[in-house]
Amino acid sequence: MEHQQRSRARLSPSSDTEDMTMLLAPRLAHFAGVARTEHVTRAAQEMRVPQSTLSRAMVRLEQDLGVGLFARHGRTVSLTPAGRTFLASVERALAEIGRAAEEVRADADPATGKVAFGFLHTMGAETVPGLIHAFRADHPRIRFSLVQNYGEAMIERLRSGELDLCLTSPVPDAPDLVARRLDEQKLRLVVPADHRLASRKRVRLAEAADETFVTLEPGYGMRRITDDLCQEAGFKPRIAFEGEEAETLRGLVAAGLGVALLPPPAVPRPGVVELTVTAPRAAREIGVAWMADRPDTPPVAAFKRFLLSRRGNLLPT
Repeated sequence: MEHQQRSRARLSPSSDTEDMTMLLAPRLAHFAGVARTEHVTRAAQEMRVPQSTLSRAMVRLEQDLGVGLFARHGRTVSLTPAGRTFLASVERALAEIGRAAEEVRADADPATGKVAFGFLHTMGAETVPGLIHAFRADHPRIRFSLVQNYGEAMIERLRSGELDLCLTSPVPDAPDLVARRLDEQKLRLVVPADHRLASRKRVRLAEAADETFVTLEPGYGMRRITDDLCQEAGFKPRIAFEGEEAETLRGLVAAGLGVALLPPPAVPRPGVVELTVTAPRAAREIGVAWMADRPDTPPVAAFKRFLLSRRGNLLPT
């Protein structure tokens, strides 16, 4: 009686749903086994638990719910209407747990598992497809879940567990992350084909101080680099447009809307000229980042080793 009163007090109408779930969850498989066999002894044998343990677990389950789930008939049992209702939901829950367990095991499989990989928009045309193609030469069945985004958004996805690894720039520096520099990419001043500087091959960035710039939005790594380089050159850029994608900016440069600091294009763009910047030194570091305290599955570890092996040879030549 005392035990029954304690159980009911623990699951009063004001009890939190999470508390009830934690209390009931360990007994659900036992309940389903008894319900399936309609025999406690047989269920105990199939599940390899002592019959006394199983019997007590079913009594506790009924007490915690405050509902009779079984009608007892000697050594056999049958479900009450409440028991049948409960069983339908329990079977769905156990099936979902089984699917989830199978999914995470499959994702961790060394040969066929999954890597959640993020990368910058400017890495999508050539760099990432080339990396995945090279990696899959030795790991042909590993799967990828790919996310293309700007740097800060990918770092947040790393922290939330949506990504295993990401290629980003600038290389992040945070105590909860591990980041490794992989390569460096020179930036160019992109000007319209009829621009006053278009006949040049090289230019100092200060020579564009009076120009209007088109840039990526704040929050993008390239925007931060653009602002820093312009400040180092002694001016603050006048912004005509803030976008989300480098090739859009090239199109706007070709249309005469302004100039831009950008990494090299995958394919040459008509209507623009790309100038080497001699001062200040215009380049961005590309690195790979992951969470410091998160263990790798075998496929993630394999892809991480592959990326680190490409240090200095990450970008297409």
